[in-house]
Amino acid sequence: MAFPSFTTERLLVRPIKPTDAKGLHQAFGDPEAMRFWDSPPSRNVDETKRWIPKSTPHFGMWAVLAKDGKRFLGMANFHARNAAHRRLAIGYILAREHWRKGLMHEALVPFIGYCFATLGCHRVEALIEPANAASKALAEKLGFRAEGVLRDRLCVKGEFRSIVMYALFEDDWYARHPKPATARPGKTKR
Repeated sequence: MAFPSFTTERLLVRPIKPTDAKGLHQAFGDPEAMRFWDSPPSRNVDETKRWIPKSTPHFGMWAVLAKDGKRFLGMANFHARNAAHRRLAIGYILAREHWRKGLMHEALVPFIGYCFATLGCHRVEALIEPANAASKALAEKLGFRAEGVLRDRLCVKGEFRSIVMYALFEDDWYARHPKPATARPGKTKR
């Protein structure tokens, strides 16, 4: 399945490639950046490279790059897509040197728009650990709302972790962002 690229004021967000492994390792190999991820940090670039899958209708991963396409900043993905129920979950990570600059918000606006307009989602989810204040703030700025805690949902290196389920609905998204002319109508069966 081929996925599109998006450009913003400062970014190029394009489907990830195996050659992005070294850049992705800046985040995936950093214990601080991976502190709230659902797996331990990668030990080396080869291990990180195994995270770069072939995209499928159920999973897609994008590289977040500087607009000139020369500097890798982070990654966004969708996973657990269930087209019949019109939902999926998103994940995202930035290399630590790019934190607190508004870059992931900028990358996720067209990405989430794509999830609603093209993938036909009604619901987009984000599973965020309660102590991850930056990710919770980002999700809320994008319009996500916390729905509740899922206790011991993850097990990372033998340690159970709870998460907060956040969700963003199509109607709430389009109340804040113009619906593209090519967007599918909200009540269509997918």
